[in-house]
Amino acid sequence: MTVLRVSSIIKLRPEKEGEYRVLHEAVWPDVLETLRASGITNYSIFLRDGMLFSYLEFIGDDYAAAMVNVASDEATKKWWKLTDPCQQPLDSVTANEWWAGAEEIFHLD
Repeated sequence: MTVLRVSSIIKLRPEKEGEYRVLHEAVWPDVLETLRASGITNYSIFLRDGMLFSYLEFIGDDYAAAMVNVASDEATKKWWKLTDPCQQPLDSVTANEWWAGAEEIFHLD
């Protein structure tokens, strides 16, 4: 098993900031359990100047398969129906991205 550090960025729609904050004060237990069961740990989302920055660590051997598992979870799909309207992808995302991946250029253990 390996540890993969993953970060990504997306814009937060200014008129949706309050709603987004309230949602994340009480993330649904089923959504959290799906993340944990998929190998996601140490997951944080930060906000600055209208930009959301997420950081997580994946512990496992197949990150892509883990993300398919998360995306197929019914509770997570319902959660995303609430959170997605609060977000606006960056202009630079690819066709298959919502959050834009960010390149790690430094890490200190």
